[in-house]
Amino acid sequence: DGYTLLIIQPSLTINPSMFRKLPYDAMRDLAPISLVVDAAQIMTAHPSVPAKGVKELITLARSKPGQLTFGSPGLGTSPHLTAELFKLKAGVDIPQVLFKGSGMAFISLISGEISLAFSTVLSAMPHVKSGKIRALGVTTSKRVGILPDVATIAESGLPGFETSQWFGFLAPAGTPRPVIERLYQALSRASSGPDVKERLAAQGVEVVNRSPEEFAGIIKRETRQWAEVIRAAGIKPE
Repeated sequence: DGYTLLIIQPSLTINPSMFRKLPYDAMRDLAPISLVVDAAQIMTAHPSVPAKGVKELITLARSKPGQLTFGSPGLGTSPHLTAELFKLKAGVDIPQVLFKGSGMAFISLISGEISLAFSTVLSAMPHVKSGKIRALGVTTSKRVGILPDVATIAESGLPGFETSQWFGFLAPAGTPRPVIERLYQALSRASSGPDVKERLAAQGVEVVNRSPEEFAGIIKRETRQWAEVIRAAGIKPE
């Protein structure tokens, strides 16, 4: 009806492979409106890790299988699965340490208890600027404006590597197409103002305003991708 909307992150595409029974089917029960923003994740390392970038890290990890560690804020979270995707594509053995939340993961990374972590750019920035951790690469297809010197993982040895902490809007399935289109146009106008873009860019977030068709394609593609990653990592659905 255009009055009931869902704001969602990549958990929409992860949960079908993490849980045996869900009370909904995203492709059947929901109608994509727009993926409004992309928020890059960033791979960071403790300064003791002798790698200045992703390519050096891959070489290091291959020479020392099982000796580095990733920390993540919990099973099935975007940082957890992004690390598993990285391991799969890079062909490296880096065990994961699962924490209860990103705060504990950062404490362990800063202390050197773990070697590496994925997180949002915003949460990592203060620690990167202070020199407590080192930025190795970002997960989006383009570099992040507030970190122009940090290369993408795709350009640093893993072509095609791309994930993000996106935010999108969906409506119930069966919402009339003209209503979907009006909502898409309204969201695009609301998020495209220079002040909005500037505030979001300062947090490492890019306004992208993907169309309903583009968003539907992203949901299908990422649902397949995370299913493959979860199977390869041996993660058992709950």
